[in-house]
Amino acid sequence: MVHIINAKSISCGEFRADLKTYNLEEINKHDNKKDGIWVIFKQGVYDITDFVDKHPGGPSKILMAAGSSIEPFWAIFANHNTQEIYELLESMRIGNISKENVVFNTINENDPYSKEPIRHKALKINGQKPFCAEPPPSLLIESFITPTELFYVRNHLPVPEIDIKTYSLELIVGEVTRKELKFEDIKKYPKYTITSAIMCGGNRRSEMAKEKQLRGLSWGIGAVGNAIWTGARLCDILKDLKINEDDYNHVQFEGYDLDPSGTPYSASIPIHKGMDCRADVILAYEMNGQIIPRDHGFPVRVIVPGVVGARNVKWLAKIIVTKEESQSQWQQRDYKAFSPSTDWDNVDFSTAPAIQEMPVISAICKPEPSETIKVINGKINVKGYAWSGGGRKIIRVDVTNDQGKTWHTANLNAEDYNAKEGKYWSWTLWSIDLPVKKDCKETEIWAKAVDASYNVQPESFRNIWNLRGFLCNAYHRVKVKLEH
Repeated sequence: MVHIINAKSISCGEFRADLKTYNLEEINKHDNKKDGIWVIFKQGVYDITDFVDKHPGGPSKILMAAGSSIEPFWAIFANHNTQEIYELLESMRIGNISKENVVFNTINENDPYSKEPIRHKALKINGQKPFCAEPPPSLLIESFITPTELFYVRNHLPVPEIDIKTYSLELIVGEVTRKELKFEDIKKYPKYTITSAIMCGGNRRSEMAKEKQLRGLSWGIGAVGNAIWTGARLCDILKDLKINEDDYNHVQFEGYDLDPSGTPYSASIPIHKGMDCRADVILAYEMNGQIIPRDHGFPVRVIVPGVVGARNVKWLAKIIVTKEESQSQWQQRDYKAFSPSTDWDNVDFSTAPAIQEMPVISAICKPEPSETIKVINGKINVKGYAWSGGGRKIIRVDVTNDQGKTWHTANLNAEDYNAKEGKYWSWTLWSIDLPVKKDCKETEIWAKAVDASYNVQPESFRNIWNLRGFLCNAYHRVKVKLEH
């Protein structure tokens, strides 16, 4: 039943003592018309079942929030933030959700994944334990800054529970602990903010897997996000330790996340990147202006802009300045790429360097594969993202729908306009109104990006295939149907 009230008397989403309080598990079940479609806004729970088909933006977007929060969507579609919309939503109010309701009520103490954070239901899950998920492609390019709740999640182990009051970060040089920093000690360093994309090394792996079987999670194009990160610069912390860069080769990072043997997730970067203030490596404690959430590294994670996501270690426990690269599995026997002729019978991981800076890449987010697109004035609208590692600026995105006979240059609509040369850490959003042939019933769209070093994406996956499915940056191809 929908409660009709005088919505003007309260603020939308405030706790209401006259209504029932639900838990997240119960709300999550209401994600379809049969059981009812419920959504959350702040502390309010709303039954929008009868409204879905009347939604001016169509039912598809609002259904992404079914059984979960609509707040990340309203952060993108800011036209909802009006008193009129708040009153409309409040008229559909049925209850509350407790602020403290951040984990499911039923917890299996023997399951290391029993106290995981609740994730937004719009995320497509590629792995449950450890949790790995990505947002729908159509949402990726709606906002230059990816809403935190819709940022892809790539965990390698259970999410640790950390009390910020007892949190400490150990700083080790060689084999000697030089210092331990509490959370407040880290915050005493100059506050520094960057806007940077992070991309999983396996982004777009599902496409490479079509070329030949490989091992790894079946990521689509959504294992990437662009966020505002705030924290202390690593170079400032290392300089406090009076380190001579010439005496060391690597900076290792260890997390508080542990495998069953008690071994932490670990990765490393070259010492020159850690010591160079121009590299903008930071120990981030804020994401998009808020305390960094558990899934993304609470209370502190390393952000190494322009580098594969695997080196951006979450839940930071130790920083180790050493001559040795991290000996962890994720540095030595994973996140490396090989020749297409290398298979699991002849692979030698010691022969390949660990992936650091990422290659140039792009993806088409709209339209999505097999979607039917209405042709307007002989054209269809195509949107996507492009990015290159190492701080290299995207200078061009080329799009074709005639197998490369004719290339059209896309408009670069959004990038970090304050970035300095060599520090383009953010992605670039692009779009184009692409001409299509009259009466053509379907077409295949290709996209390729070019960066400031004139690196360009390879044409196909055939010659860059590798057994772990990393660096999947061939032309992105999307087949769609056309409605004239």
